[in-house]
Amino acid sequence: MKAQDLVSRLAAGLLLIGSAPVLGICAICIFLEDGRPVLFRQLRIGRSGRSFQILKLRTMRRAVGNRKITADGDSRITKAGRLMRRYKIDELPQLWNVICGEMNFIGPRPEVPEFVDASDGRWKTVLSVRPGITDLASLAFRNEEILLSQQPDVERFYRNWLLPKKLDMSAHYIRTRCFTADVKLLALTIQHSLVPQQYEPTRIARQFRYRG
Repeated sequence: MKAQDLVSRLAAGLLLIGSAPVLGICAICIFLEDGRPVLFRQLRIGRSGRSFQILKLRTMRRAVGNRKITADGDSRITKAGRLMRRYKIDELPQLWNVICGEMNFIGPRPEVPEFVDASDGRWKTVLSVRPGITDLASLAFRNEEILLSQQPDVERFYRNWLLPKKLDMSAHYIRTRCFTADVKLLALTIQHSLVPQQYEPTRIARQFRYRG
């Protein structure tokens, strides 16, 4: 195991232990509002096209169908889930994915198999690295659900416009990535998770010299 991977896994373990009280409170809220399970598991595509089960706190009601995309105001989202999604608390269980070596702190967000096209050059770039909890695209489009709620055909908009934009951003970050950029990205992710009203997508893209 590389030293960098070991450090990431140790850091994820410490953060998982530190966030245990928050996870416990969220788990109780989920259980009281909609029962079990507390965790949501979904198949995603990771590095080199390998699939794995991503973990999240469950923010939607049970038996909600097979729709893969969620827009703001979706009736499937629970009351507790709405709050968790706003502050990205539902993503905390992915620290376990980091510990297991399936994800990193920083890397392209892993996608469901239905939206992955391995023949696309952008996907080849994105799948060449380990996926992450945060990256430039997920930070710049943290208002994704609001954007989707404004579209008449959510899946078509996601597949034909939003996903290509995110792939371009992720590929740009991979090509230009450096230590200072990673530190800045982590800091901004924490800042906008704690204070989401300060979110400005255009300014975020400019800070990482993305002009797409």
